[in-house]
Amino acid sequence: MTFAHPALFYSDEDSYIDGTVPFVVEGLANAEPVAIAVPGHNLVLLKEALSGFAHLVTFIDMADTGRNPGRIIPELRVFADRHRGPVRIISEPVWDNRTDVEYPACALHEALVNYAFSGRDLSILCPYDISALSHDVLADAEKTHPVVIDAGGHRPSDHFHPARVVVAAHSLPLPTPADAASTSAAAGGMAAVRAFAREQAVQHGLAQDRVDDFALAVTELATNSVRHGGGESTVRVWAESDSIICQVNDNGHITDVLAGRSPVHANDPGGRGLLLVNRLADLVRTQTTSSGTAIQVRFDLGNKKTT
Repeated sequence: MTFAHPALFYSDEDSYIDGTVPFVVEGLANAEPVAIAVPGHNLVLLKEALSGFAHLVTFIDMADTGRNPGRIIPELRVFADRHRGPVRIISEPVWDNRTDVEYPACALHEALVNYAFSGRDLSILCPYDISALSHDVLADAEKTHPVVIDAGGHRPSDHFHPARVVVAAHSLPLPTPADAASTSAAAGGMAAVRAFAREQAVQHGLAQDRVDDFALAVTELATNSVRHGGGESTVRVWAESDSIICQVNDNGHITDVLAGRSPVHANDPGGRGLLLVNRLADLVRTQTTSSGTAIQVRFDLGNKKTT
């Protein structure tokens, strides 16, 4: 088995079970490690459907792990890298209550899967609920998956072109409000950036146990921005829709599409900053073009702590 990344278009519980359970059972019959990363209700559904086989499967709640889509590839790599030989994963990063702010990061994730696992002995099946998701979302699924499985069977996607989705997601503007609090960051000034981030987090009512996480994420973004984005950057913070948001802008251009998603080896001197930011934040969005880069992180203004 070589790398495979099919999309499963399902319309109800029966078609969901029919499309996923045989994929799992076949893998187990071949002694292949299997992980299932799907949200809430579907996680329960598959545990029940697999009944006596469930103890052989690794289950991941995608609503938690995939809250920030930037965390999904690193999490799946942990599972895949733990095993030699063929591996199977069911990954459902898109569901009907994903917000318009979250969705571009989901589409980007699905496109990047094709780069992150190319050449691996791995199959990642991605279910899409055609009864609940929009035409645009399903059209993107055809761009990010080389094969589509639907009621008619397996078919190649005539629209498969993940690079276009990557460019489109990275080109979306990330505007900031005029009244956002702001500060500048330069080499040697990270203590001031951290203090600014903590002050804003407290002022906007971020849960106390997440204030340090927010300050750390902002400082990591500013550090990376100064190091790779021309020596100086602008840090802005504001709140909207029950989230506190920080956006860091600079004059750099991120050319590594897997930045923040690739594993970092113990002897590597850098590369951990964006991985850590993805781990801490509830959502990370990036706009990067030849004229500059903006990276935006969102933290929920509730008591939920990302694990």
